[in-house]
Amino acid sequence: MSFEIFTDSSANLSTALIEKYHLHILSLTFQEKGVPGEYKSFDNGRPIDTTIFYRRMRDENAVFITSCVNTVDAMEAIEPVVAAGSDVLYLGFSSGLSATHQNVKAALDELRAKYPERKIYDSDTLAAALGQGLLVVLAARRREKGATIEETHRWVEENKLHLCHWFTVESLKYLHRGGRISATSAIVGTLLDIKPVLHVDDAGKLIAMTKVRGVRAAVKEMFERMKATAVRDPDSPVFIVHADIRERASELAEKIRAEFGTKEIYIDSLDLVIGAHSGPGTLALFFVGDHR
Repeated sequence: MSFEIFTDSSANLSTALIEKYHLHILSLTFQEKGVPGEYKSFDNGRPIDTTIFYRRMRDENAVFITSCVNTVDAMEAIEPVVAAGSDVLYLGFSSGLSATHQNVKAALDELRAKYPERKIYDSDTLAAALGQGLLVVLAARRREKGATIEETHRWVEENKLHLCHWFTVESLKYLHRGGRISATSAIVGTLLDIKPVLHVDDAGKLIAMTKVRGVRAAVKEMFERMKATAVRDPDSPVFIVHADIRERASELAEKIRAEFGTKEIYIDSLDLVIGAHSGPGTLALFFVGDHR
């Protein structure tokens, strides 16, 4: 490889994609509230069955606490690669949602000073989950085609605000717990079966865009948003994640395939570090658009 690409487990990429594109993953962590022990979101290619955790959130009201990548762990992961003579491009979790990019950047700044002969670039993707993952995959494909580290970094900076994110959630209690909606809104919304449709904006922050009645209406709204802004290119990949609602994700994929003729639609389970804040039943859609 002409250079190495690092990203975070928040990018929600499967082991297969990580291996295919020769990516390095810095893992965020989570733990159950009140229970000793900590889990890595990505642990040396050993996948976590998130279904177990989402069902415990549903059935047992389990609460999971998450932690970002710290500077020490980032340094331990990246320095051996730099010391071995490789240049590094790091594509980080949105600074609007996590301190991960800030912490990793601190490690990279130390490495730049220690290894001035190496090229070390970083980008705040302003993206999350498979929105971040889609951007990483597209960057890796550019590397495969021979792009230099400078060209790839420039492409990421120029295109990251074309990565569109649309979410909906099953239960409002997790948004309330995270301080995104009031207790009253959560209670009333639950009684009326209100489903918010959320979006990651140009600042990389999660914001509510509209509210609808019922999950089918929420999925329809996400699909309509895609129709309004997506690049209509059948070769442009679409990524979907879900928190234990695979059937609903597959239904959305079929609608997209029928409308856009999309050749590549990738579906995976939502990484628990993000799902801990949105809850089981989360459905998220990611694609390249004219704008976010």
